[in-house]
Amino acid sequence: MARRRWKLGLTVGAVGSLLAGTLAASPGAAAGPAAPDEPVDYTIDVDSARTGPKIDDSMYGVFYEDINRAADGGLYAELVQNRSFEYSTDDNNSYKPLTSWDTSGTAHVRNDDGRLNARNRNYLSLGAGSSVTNSGYNTGIAVAKGKRYDFSVWARADSSARAPLTIGLRDAAGGLAAARRVTARGGWAKYKVSFTATRTSATGRLAVTADAPVALDEISLFPRDTYKGRENGLRKDLAEKIADLNPGFLRFPGGCLVNTGSHEAYDEQSGWQRKRSYQWKDTIGPVEQRATNANFWGYNQSYGLGYYEYFQFAEDAGAMPLPVVPALVTGCGQNKATDDDALLKRHIQDTLDLIEFANGPVTSEWGKKRAQMGHPKPFHLTHLAVGNEENLPHEYFARFKQFRAAIEAEYPDISVVSNSGPDDSGAIFDTAWKLNREANVDMVDEHYYNSPQWFLENNDRYDSYDRKGPKVFLGEYASQGNKFSNALAEAAFMTGLERNADIVKLASYAPLLANEDYVQWQPNMIWFDNDQSWGSANYETQKLFMRNVGDEVVPSTASGTPATSGPIAGAVGLSTWATSAAYDDVKVTGADGKTLLTDDFSAGDGQWKKASGKGSWAVRDGAYVQSDEAAENTLVTAGDKGWQNYDLNVKATKKAGKEGFMVAFGVKDTGNHYWWNLGGWNNTRSAVEKTTDGAKQTMIQDGTTVETGRSYDLRVEVRGRQVTLYLDGKKWGSFTDDKPAEPFRQVVTRDKATGELIVKVVNAQGAEARTQVDLGAGTKVASKARVTTLTADPAAENTKDARPVAPRSSTFEGVDDRFSYTFPANSVTFLRIRTD
Repeated sequence: MARRRWKLGLTVGAVGSLLAGTLAASPGAAAGPAAPDEPVDYTIDVDSARTGPKIDDSMYGVFYEDINRAADGGLYAELVQNRSFEYSTDDNNSYKPLTSWDTSGTAHVRNDDGRLNARNRNYLSLGAGSSVTNSGYNTGIAVAKGKRYDFSVWARADSSARAPLTIGLRDAAGGLAAARRVTARGGWAKYKVSFTATRTSATGRLAVTADAPVALDEISLFPRDTYKGRENGLRKDLAEKIADLNPGFLRFPGGCLVNTGSHEAYDEQSGWQRKRSYQWKDTIGPVEQRATNANFWGYNQSYGLGYYEYFQFAEDAGAMPLPVVPALVTGCGQNKATDDDALLKRHIQDTLDLIEFANGPVTSEWGKKRAQMGHPKPFHLTHLAVGNEENLPHEYFARFKQFRAAIEAEYPDISVVSNSGPDDSGAIFDTAWKLNREANVDMVDEHYYNSPQWFLENNDRYDSYDRKGPKVFLGEYASQGNKFSNALAEAAFMTGLERNADIVKLASYAPLLANEDYVQWQPNMIWFDNDQSWGSANYETQKLFMRNVGDEVVPSTASGTPATSGPIAGAVGLSTWATSAAYDDVKVTGADGKTLLTDDFSAGDGQWKKASGKGSWAVRDGAYVQSDEAAENTLVTAGDKGWQNYDLNVKATKKAGKEGFMVAFGVKDTGNHYWWNLGGWNNTRSAVEKTTDGAKQTMIQDGTTVETGRSYDLRVEVRGRQVTLYLDGKKWGSFTDDKPAEPFRQVVTRDKATGELIVKVVNAQGAEARTQVDLGAGTKVASKARVTTLTADPAAENTKDARPVAPRSSTFEGVDDRFSYTFPANSVTFLRIRTD
């Protein structure tokens, strides 16, 4: 039975080249008790008699957003795509009301007073002898032999007529189930039949044929076998994979779709506005009466999977529900604050109503609606987040405080979560955190997506956070890939999250789900198509941490890996991103004043190599011009990869396009370099980005934008590992890139229920780590430890056909108060040691 976690404590306590190893080691290579003179690579000293911060059951959870077709065509078990004929160019330029439908005979989508209801705007008018066939998602409708499938349709015939309908399920090889018939009579009514599949297929088609004129809407086909057998339920294999993580919380429904677009209602007054923020009242009640919406990620969302289903799923999975509501300041690049006070008050009241819907008695207005949907008992909501990744911190916080004041006045036990914008650092982040600290906010939601190198370098990120300040909800994070090297870097970082469990109270990898044929974002934790699903390497790592959390941190220290990095070294480069730009007067000078490179392009571009092979580079009017406004990452390079301690000067001019220009230094190749990105992110900010093995991390950033047609003088000074940048003669910023990407990380926790110490070690390098573990003299331990090891080639990725990254269980017989253990190369290891 899934354990329940409702309360979350707020107690205070205290890959770059390193992932380049290609040999996958077998797990569990170990030795016995350590001899005093035994050579080791690392030591771990555990103070078993002491306790550190408490770890809440809800620390690790999942973040759900309808991205990559995570809802319709994903977790929501509906097999019919566009079941209500509501697809529109508002959702996607390629969409039309009959997208994913084929018709024969007379078939027209109508939008008139004959509709099913006001919110279900479109319906299908089908002539006698005509049919309509749905192709589902991916390769088609997936069915399994012997399984039951429930069909339903809303239909309307003329009051004096009967309209027999034949429903068939087939693929190219023939029927997949016996055809069924229903007869529509009179006004709108719902008709149901069920199928038992006679064959297994992933390419099925659902057809409805009319013997007489008829109107149809909400054509649906659901597997009977949903998760927990819920009606209007969830796809079983996906829900089970999520529940198997043992998540402490479920954050929903997003993500960018929460607070982008209009905040108006879906009604006549708004013109049935389609591009709207996610508003919870649109998503409850009978599915045929729920609104439709244009999803931020470029498709339609039906709201068949809505707030009631999210709450139900959280309860079924034993997770704390954590909804996110719009703050009326759009994020995710839209950056607009709504100043309509009446609309703001309406959304605040909607949020209060949401709490009542979740927790209120059946005698309350919204508690009654919950009970009518089938859940008279409350859902035990304790945490609620307002807003998501707003880039306007002052405007956001002014509105957040109004939400919080209203919630605290009526529901003082609810913890209201704020956020710090879309990045791990920078002006917006700093401003947001300042406002949060000053207002004594309970918890701040941080989001960041960075390179594996960044995660290896930032294990200590939360060591210096104010122990008396707001707590952290790490609501979205991931390194940039689904290889095992990515999972190793994330695992190393997670040991730092646990060590700081008094600060980091909640953490969730993101995104959670991706349909392989509808991808807007990578990487993702769980992948699927229409009939299969598979967990990524990141999923396997997250699962191990979630299922081996422990109740409290046990203080421990470990030795580190000797630093091997020298000065920043590499050639120089120029690049653009969705922009045309011109460069001139390039000069590279060594620290000793010696000229390493000079080019005014009067002799052509013979000194430059088109490294990326992208863009259209040519010398024009005495400058080096990249003229393709659509091309991205058009890097050209010059010079020597061994250059270090130099100054780079260049003149740059934006000619046209969305962004600015990029000047690169420390260039090894197209996947390993630094660049100064001026006017990036649609010309909203500037930053220095470091790319390691193709994955980026931000070193420094600000709000600088660039003007089209203006010439800028850029200067980059590289000294050792320090970089200073000048824009038009004025210092723009500086940074020192000297954080070690430590590949050996560990944390120890205690499981009070089992009496075990859980020693968690990440060895993110291509060599095994011979390690001496000292639990403290006289510590009484069982000689056998349960071991779980995750190890693979760093480049390994799980797919639908292969699972090279999978945990292995074993037993280690050699535990004492001081013992040695050899952790395999490229591995995550959990040792569960029973203590007396």
